[in-house]
Amino acid sequence: MKRPIRVLVAKVGLDGHDRGAKVIATSLRDAGMEVIYTGLRQTPEMVVNTALQEDVDAIGVSILSGAHNTVFPKIIALLKEKEMNDVLLTGGGIIPEEDMKALNQLGVGKLFAPGTTTGEIANYIKNWVLENRSF
Repeated sequence: MKRPIRVLVAKVGLDGHDRGAKVIATSLRDAGMEVIYTGLRQTPEMVVNTALQEDVDAIGVSILSGAHNTVFPKIIALLKEKEMNDVLLTGGGIIPEEDMKALNQLGVGKLFAPGTTTGEIANYIKNWVLENRSF
């Protein structure tokens, strides 16, 4: 029997606004995924270590602090270091379009701006996992 898609939802850094992350976590659960929510003030190392321990298929980072050009590259580097090359790193928040493109080129998956529907996010994760992970 196929297990549910496992997603880690994380808030990294000093960003204390977690309402959106909680809404996403709930909507992913409602879409049939297993969700691990880290809570506030996580470091990239904490996120990757939790992702490894929980054997997740995807990591979703909510970031509103403007630190996206530091946080996402650090998480990508840690995922590569731990040979977690088949784990999707995605996320969203206040990220300018040009920064999204640069982060995508580094290996970050699709990034979502405010106003994106929760269904679009859930479908993206489901489709990516089905195409890139073997159960």
